[in-house]
Amino acid sequence: MAESNVTTAKPKKKPAAKPQPAKTAKPESRPAKTAKPESRLAMVRRARRINRELAEVYPYAHPELDFRNPFELLVATVLSAQTTDLRVNQTTPALFAKYPTPEDLAGANPEEVEELIRPTGFFRAKTKSIMGLAAALRDDFGGEVPGRLDDLVKLPGVGRKTAFVVLGNAFGVPGITVDTHFMRLARRWKWTESDDPVKIEAEIAAIFPKSDWTMLSHRVIFHGRRICHARKPACGACPITHLCPSYGEGETDPEKAKKLLKYEKGGYPGQRLNPPPDYPGRPAPPLGAEA
Repeated sequence: MAESNVTTAKPKKKPAAKPQPAKTAKPESRPAKTAKPESRLAMVRRARRINRELAEVYPYAHPELDFRNPFELLVATVLSAQTTDLRVNQTTPALFAKYPTPEDLAGANPEEVEELIRPTGFFRAKTKSIMGLAAALRDDFGGEVPGRLDDLVKLPGVGRKTAFVVLGNAFGVPGITVDTHFMRLARRWKWTESDDPVKIEAEIAAIFPKSDWTMLSHRVIFHGRRICHARKPACGACPITHLCPSYGEGETDPEKAKKLLKYEKGGYPGQRLNPPPDYPGRPAPPLGAEA
């Protein structure tokens, strides 16, 4: 048999497969860790530390209404509703110059009083309140402001907040002043979840020693007015961010936050025309004068 000239092609060898990395088992998905709820004891400790650190920030904290006696403080506090302490301080010098005692104010012409206190707003209702409380002081308390809570809250236009302002700053009786600033910060700091002033007062009173109540109120209110504002807190300029569970609600950039600071913290005049000697800021200007 003749030999064939046809050669059979040899099959090509397949290239060796590249070694594949060993497959690793996918980790099991786990639920994100949630922050452990703060215990009551931890909250109390944090709250008291906030108070101590605010005492260092505001060693000069004080009532921001100008007054020379309990009667002036009582009237000024009633007038401060729905307006600033600054506007009250700019208004009361003329009022007290004309009516320096409860007897004088009780016997005043209502229209003249209305005109004097017009800058504070709601001047008709406020005139009725301050003339009514002046008459009650004249008729029921011998022309003197009483130093008891039960007596103060019976006066026209005087609630617990006003009473504690007077008791704490004119009589040295400890009290917690739950105004809008205090309520806002107490909630931001998780001292309370309530929005009822009486409940907040009771809850905060259970956290702090009674001897701290009046100065605590001043420090918290100072901080609320200067740094921890309602609409845009200056978080980036706040000295107690390490203790605040609500950090980040406001401006966190330090330079931008610095521009939000008010009163002496921002280099502006304070609210009092006659501030205490240790106040580091500038006195407020009289009514009609430029700052």
